[in-house]
Amino acid sequence: MGPKVDSGTYDNAIPAQADVVVIGGGIVGTSTALFLARKNISVVLCEKGHIAGEQSSRNWGWVRKQGRDSREIPLIIESMRLWTGMNELVGAETGFRTTGILYVCDTDEDAAKREAWLELVRPYQLDTRLIGSEELSSLMPGANRRFKGALYTASDGRAEPQKAAPAIAQAARRDGATILTQCAVRGVETTAGRVTRVVTEKGPITCNAVVLAGGAWSRLFCHDLGIRLPQLKVCSSVLRTEALEGGPISAARLPKVAYRKRLDGGYTIASVNANIADIVPDTFAFFRDFLPTLRMEWKSLQLRLGRRFYDEWSMAEKKPIDQISRYEQARVLDPEPEATLNDQALAAMKAVFPVFEKARVAQQWAGMIDVTPDAVPVISQVDGISDFVIATGFSGHGFGIGPGAGQLAADLVTGDPPIVDPTPFRFSRFTDGSRPRPEVAV
Repeated sequence: MGPKVDSGTYDNAIPAQADVVVIGGGIVGTSTALFLARKNISVVLCEKGHIAGEQSSRNWGWVRKQGRDSREIPLIIESMRLWTGMNELVGAETGFRTTGILYVCDTDEDAAKREAWLELVRPYQLDTRLIGSEELSSLMPGANRRFKGALYTASDGRAEPQKAAPAIAQAARRDGATILTQCAVRGVETTAGRVTRVVTEKGPITCNAVVLAGGAWSRLFCHDLGIRLPQLKVCSSVLRTEALEGGPISAARLPKVAYRKRLDGGYTIASVNANIADIVPDTFAFFRDFLPTLRMEWKSLQLRLGRRFYDEWSMAEKKPIDQISRYEQARVLDPEPEATLNDQALAAMKAVFPVFEKARVAQQWAGMIDVTPDAVPVISQVDGISDFVIATGFSGHGFGIGPGAGQLAADLVTGDPPIVDPTPFRFSRFTDGSRPRPEVAV
C-alpha cells in the first residue's frame, strides 16, 4: 500500500461543460488546474483514483536543479521560484524547505562526471559547485567516513509528496476549479480535429481543450486516440523511517543510497541503482526508441519478466466509452516494494551514518515512474488534435519540476506567452528525426 496522502474536500457533482478538462490528479495535473483557475479559466480536473495516488506521493521528495538534463534547467528555475513561495500561494503546508542537495563523489570518475555536467549548465549561472572532502564532512554530520567531494547546490531543497499535490488541489478548488476524484475519463471526443468533450464514468463534459497529465497511464490513453507516445514504466522502491535525531539535514545521493530528511523527523531512503523495468508488450513496441537509453543506464536497471506483462497485455484493447474502462478497473498503480532492495539501501545508510542503527522502518512502498527515451518530459500540443496538450514522461524528475510544468501546460492550452521556451518538450521530437536521447553528462 502506498503512503497516506493528506485528505481534502473535493467535488461530487460533474459539470456539464468547462473550458478545459485536466486528466490526472498528480503534481502536474493539480498545478495545471491551479494556474488555469488563476487565469479565470473554467477547469475541471478528473482523477480516476485519489489525488497524488501514484508517483506524485511516492517519489523521494527532492526539489532540485542539479543533475538535471540541461533542457530542463529553465523550467526547474521557474519551478524553484514557485516552490519558494508555494506555502503562501496555496495557503497550506507543502513541506518545502531549502536544505541543499549533495551528489557525493567517491572516485575521480564520479568527480569528472559532475564536472562535465557543471560545464554543460554553466550558461545558466546556477549556484551549484563542486566541494571538497572537508566541506562535505560538515554537511554530512555523523558520517563515519570521508568521500572525495560532492556536487552541491545550496538553493535546492525538499518538499513532502504526500502533502504538496493535495494542497495545490485544494488551492485550485478555492480559486474556482472543480476537482473530481474517483472519476475516470474513458475517452476524448473530437470533431474535425478539435476537442469537443470528454466522457467520464460519471457522464460527459463538453469542453474546448484537454490537458493529459496521466503519468504512467498517458501512453495507454494516447494510444486510444491514435497517438504513438513512446513511454515506458520503471518501478522504484522507497522506505521511510520513524523520527530520528542526529542525522544529516541536506539531502544526498551517495554511491549506493539516497536520502532526505522528512518534515516529520524521519527519513526517506532509497537505493540509487535499483530501478526495475518490467518487460511488457510496450518494451518491444518501443525497443528502438529506448535502446540508446538502455545502453547508457543498464547498470542502474534490473529487467524483470513477470505478471506485469500479462496485466498490460490484458489492458491493451480499447473498450467502448459506454462500458467500464481499464482506468476504473485499476484505479491506482500500487506495485509491491522490493524489500531486499530497501534493506540494502538502509544497510548502506548504516554503513555511513551509525546513528541509523537506531532507525525504525515505518513504511515501504513502490511507485511506477513514467519515462521517455530522452528522460525529458513531453509538455506539448499534438498535431492532429487541436487543443489537446500532453504533460507527461517526467522520468523521475516530475515532483520538483511539477509546478513549472503545470504553469507551462496552462500557458500552452490558453495560448498565453509560455513561462519558458517549450521547444525542448515538444512532442514532435519523436517524429521529426531528432533521435532524442539523454545527455551523456547527466
